[in-house]
Amino acid sequence: MIRENPDLIAAIRDRFAHVDSCPFQGPRIFFENAGGALTLKSVVETSAHYAAIPDNQGRDNPAAHALVATIDKAKADLALLMNAPSGQFFAGESGTELLFRLIRTACVNAPEGAKVIGSSIEHPASRSAAQRWAGIAGLDYVNVPHDDASGQVTPADYAALMTPDVAVATILHASPVTGMGMDVAGIVQEIRKVAPECMIIVDGIQHAAHGQIDLAAYDVDGYVISPYKMFSRHGYGIAWISDRLTALPHDMLLNAPATGWEFGTRDTGAYATVSDVVRYFEWLGGEVSEATDPRARIEAAGQAIHAYETHLTNALLHGTGNLPGLAEMAHVTVLAGADNPAREGLVSISVTGHASPDVVRLLNDNGIRTHTRKADHYSGNVLDPLGLSDCIRISLCHYNTEGEVAKLLGILSELAPAA
Repeated sequence: MIRENPDLIAAIRDRFAHVDSCPFQGPRIFFENAGGALTLKSVVETSAHYAAIPDNQGRDNPAAHALVATIDKAKADLALLMNAPSGQFFAGESGTELLFRLIRTACVNAPEGAKVIGSSIEHPASRSAAQRWAGIAGLDYVNVPHDDASGQVTPADYAALMTPDVAVATILHASPVTGMGMDVAGIVQEIRKVAPECMIIVDGIQHAAHGQIDLAAYDVDGYVISPYKMFSRHGYGIAWISDRLTALPHDMLLNAPATGWEFGTRDTGAYATVSDVVRYFEWLGGEVSEATDPRARIEAAGQAIHAYETHLTNALLHGTGNLPGLAEMAHVTVLAGADNPAREGLVSISVTGHASPDVVRLLNDNGIRTHTRKADHYSGNVLDPLGLSDCIRISLCHYNTEGEVAKLLGILSELAPAA
């Protein structure tokens, strides 16, 4: 639906800041969306507006009342966006910090001798937190190996290692290294078959910009996003927690309300920009469907985004016009396979005879922004088993175009293997 409508693509691009140029570099194509998506212009305007307001929430004056109303509206918008009929949303320092806090709380409240289960595909934000707090709480950590060839972990993989004493589980919704999405609902179903009371926490940071979030369908206890990867800005993360997780003893001020999870005064502008993101999804849903209900428009937007990004990644992998795709270039290896239906707007590659940083630098010199993933504490869990010291991550979003893909293919097709 987006693909067939050039006017809509232009309208989408017009809503984002710096869509085709960098204030430091000049004209450029942005294929580094997994590192942080482009920012909505409305988010920039909202941030500036709230940054100038000196008042705090919780006072008895008109400004304070307006700030509280803004935050309440943002939380209602988040519930709409993520289809959350219960539980609560709150802001923290970052997505990583929130994952640590949720996982820590679940672990220290787990029964003595219980287990924590997670997978080797996870980002270190959840994997590090689970292993650290399992150790402190005296719990056994169970590792579910992912499949190196597909870049995924499946419900069957979790099921094979599940036991009734698993009290905490972590799941990655989408990998920022392989680009593959996981079947969260299917994994949860397998976990709850064996350990129905397990606290399940999901890292949705990479997935949020590329597809729909449906908390009502997942049956989880925690879900974390980083808004800067979903068209907002840096400086905060958002967590949703179930009523069960809300009620657990957790870090809080003495004599404070028992359901409170936030520390200190949060940035009202950060919350307000969440509403800007939700309004954008609603607008896009209205452009690609006849829906009038806000949630139905959000679902339509998610479907259209997924379909268009699939088209773009297929063009990247299999070619466009007379240009060969990455899968057809003998000197290019595609991580997790070229034909992988779980892919969410991201293709990672290695180029025979060329170090990934050199390729990224070449692309940057030609006005194309990509990124090197190294086999370090962020990506070694994925790259080390493949025998790779690094790879080139090309991450797209629905404001990218087939013409931008073609320019990248043209450069890489001429990059002959080094002698």
